[in-house]
Amino acid sequence: MSNINIAKKELIHFVGIGGIGMSGLAQIMKTMGFSVQGSDLAKNKNTDNCTKVGIKILIGHAKKNIYKATIIVKSTAIKKNNIELIQARKNKIPIYERAEMLSNIVSLKKNIIITGSHGKTTTTSLVAKVLSESKLDPTIINGGVINSINSNAKFGKGEWAVLEADESDGSFLKLPINYSIITNLDKEHLDFYKSYQNLKNTFIKFIKKTPAIGKAIICLDNPDLKNILKEINRKNYLTYGFNEKSDYQVLNPKYNLTSSKFDLRVKSKSYKKLIIRNIVLNLIGKHNILNAAGSIAVCLNLGIHINLIKKALRNFSGVQRRLTKVFIKGKNEFYDDYAHHPTEIAAVLEGLRNVYKKRKIISIFQPHRYSRVSSLKKEFASCFTISDLVLLCPIYPAGEKKDKNYKPKNFAKLIGKFSKVQVVNIEDEKDLKIYLQRNLINDEIVIGMGAGSISKWIYNLKNII
Repeated sequence: MSNINIAKKELIHFVGIGGIGMSGLAQIMKTMGFSVQGSDLAKNKNTDNCTKVGIKILIGHAKKNIYKATIIVKSTAIKKNNIELIQARKNKIPIYERAEMLSNIVSLKKNIIITGSHGKTTTTSLVAKVLSESKLDPTIINGGVINSINSNAKFGKGEWAVLEADESDGSFLKLPINYSIITNLDKEHLDFYKSYQNLKNTFIKFIKKTPAIGKAIICLDNPDLKNILKEINRKNYLTYGFNEKSDYQVLNPKYNLTSSKFDLRVKSKSYKKLIIRNIVLNLIGKHNILNAAGSIAVCLNLGIHINLIKKALRNFSGVQRRLTKVFIKGKNEFYDDYAHHPTEIAAVLEGLRNVYKKRKIISIFQPHRYSRVSSLKKEFASCFTISDLVLLCPIYPAGEKKDKNYKPKNFAKLIGKFSKVQVVNIEDEKDLKIYLQRNLINDEIVIGMGAGSISKWIYNLKNII
């Protein structure tokens, strides 16, 4: 890819600016002094954040939107037949993928790239929190809204950038790397990669891209990441996890209602066999302890003092839609989470069960994409074993055409059979409200999970339960 030369006089138009990654990049470029505008089909929290920093938002896609634009940045979610892209090609306006533009914007920074099938957003947020607490003023582009900055993006004057890298289409290979964290590897985005082996090969390429003066920080608890390390011909990586062979090994995990606590054994030439004790993380769940361990590893390698790291983790205020407690009514507690993959769902439910030992857990699940349900049907069917009840909502298609072969009742029976749990089909948001009004009893934990409209449904329950 040739370098993109961008002058401040250019007008950069983002097609699909409402996406979390697109909006983050747009905000960074606006803060850097570029002229930025963007279009999307509807307003959302991401477009609202763009408006707050002075970015012009155009609702709907139209030829006139790009009348004065000199550069186009497109989301991977935008189809080739989008009217703005068609007009841009006619006008010979250069069109760049988000990853290409991001790569050039951060090329003068030292970059910490966080990737993996799950846990990227939380891990990015944790690393960003530590660097911020250490007065390093990092540039941040994240896949979720960080509560402490009330945004998913921030332009920092420091030399470091902390970036969540999207592996869904291989574009993370375009980003310049100094350090990276790879949280896990799972069967995801196979509609793009066509096979799991192709996905693994892409991660191998990513690890091999790590420069000699950098390091890839890799979770050894993940079997597939552990296996692909055999393909890496030079030791440019460190490992973390509960696995006793990890360079950063988690010990003595303890789970509380609002936080987790653990020790970390560090095996390295610098620290020999140091044990960092009583690390308090302001998040719950085993998966979040792993996210924290990876974050600690990279921050120690940057030379940040452990006391600063511990203080940042203890004060971490979370990420929106990651086990977010929305409200409490009586003794019922309502949570919202982005989990939309079987591994994520199982991890979230395990996190809740570790702190709510005997209370009933009700999962309100909105599947995301017909293709994901079809390719991971067996995994979805067996990931609700910790739940006491599953309310199965209609699939959120995310632009996909309706799959006539998908039968909600059959999917519900499959979940019931393999997770050994009661499953109730929910027709729509109104049906969900009616069901909970009639059937919810006191002292239950309710968790909404999915990447679609389910978050809004959960928040809307506050006034009717």
